[in-house]
Amino acid sequence: MTFETFLTLPGEKILIEVTRTRGSTPREAGTFMLVSADSLWGTVGGGHMEFEAIDTARHMLSEGRHDEFLEITLGPDSGQCCGGRVELALRWADTTAIDALRARLAQEAGVYPDVFIYGAGHVGRALAMALKPLPLHVTVIETRQEELYQLHPDIPRRLEAMPEATIGGIRPGGGVVIMTHDHALDFLIGAEALKRDDLAYVGMIGSKTKRGVFASWLRDAEQDAGLIDRLVLPIGGNIVKDKRPAVIAALVAAELLAALL
Repeated sequence: MTFETFLTLPGEKILIEVTRTRGSTPREAGTFMLVSADSLWGTVGGGHMEFEAIDTARHMLSEGRHDEFLEITLGPDSGQCCGGRVELALRWADTTAIDALRARLAQEAGVYPDVFIYGAGHVGRALAMALKPLPLHVTVIETRQEELYQLHPDIPRRLEAMPEATIGGIRPGGGVVIMTHDHALDFLIGAEALKRDDLAYVGMIGSKTKRGVFASWLRDAEQDAGLIDRLVLPIGGNIVKDKRPAVIAALVAAELLAALL
């Protein structure tokens, strides 16, 4: 459920926010969640701490109380062993609070790193779905309209006759994952991406053999063969041998998070 969808649910809501942490805690200060009489959005860390906060919030709703404060030690008494302390502020989520949350989420989303996925085949679609809930700006680039139709409707996509020309539109610190239906097109996109030294991740689906072919292609095209040193190929590592699209997508998602966040 998205933030905006949650807001459309009937009934008043309570905002729970982590205002201070000491020691080891599951979430940092500033983390928040929203609670209604029968629904939740977000999390402040789970476990007994969150259960207690949710229970308090729902009592506030039923009793009409607008403010509450909790200080919870994450030790044996609370069934948690983090060892830290968390301070939580609970208050009625009125229009002013909601507007502030909406602005905050928009600001945070504005600095999410870009990830451009080139190719909307089986693995491309699986990767786009794996990245969808993560703090990343994902765009899928394709030359084939029929493949874009198969993407989840909420995933941004672009139909491009020359996808390599879109590399310049990726903000510094972003990532590129190349998995088109055509190796020659992969190489064109890869060469353009590797010319940029401000991208945090450039990966290409394939094998060690494909890496060697790409290195030869760079030399034949009179490109800097050393560019390939910054290329992740194969993507997803080689520890897990399963090649199902969803498995590859999970492995690549982990690589992207490590490189970009």
